Amino acid sequence: MDPRSLALLGARLLVAQLFLLGTAQKWLDPDQVEGLLAGRGLPEWLIWPALVFNLVAGAMLALGVWTRPLALLLAAYCAVTSVFHLIPSDGWQMSIFVKNWAIAGGCLALYAAGPGRYALSQR
Repeated sequence: MDPRSLALLGARLLVAQLFLLGTAQKWLDPDQVEGLLAGRGLPEWLIWPALVFNLVAGAMLALGVWTRPLALLLAAYCAVTSVFHLIPSDGWQMSIFVKNWAIAGGCLALYAAGPGRYALSQR
């Protein structure tokens, strides 16, 4: 077994689980995300395309499908969505803000390294 490819598989799975769990959170408790959207003057229905994006992107990343372009897209998504959590008076939201930037960094590392051997797509 190739340790580098195992590490990349682990990285993909760990980052993917954040998006997959984000899907579950949006599905089970949409009010919180809808409130963040409304607080920025955006329509609350945007939660549903975000939910679908999180689900599809998380699954693709876990499987190693189009890892490099997907990792760039996910890094940008994390950067953009971090704005919703930029609420300096709320420590919990600020921790999510910082977490989003850390996830973006992990996605950029996956972009640089690629999917590894244990992926459905090597490109």
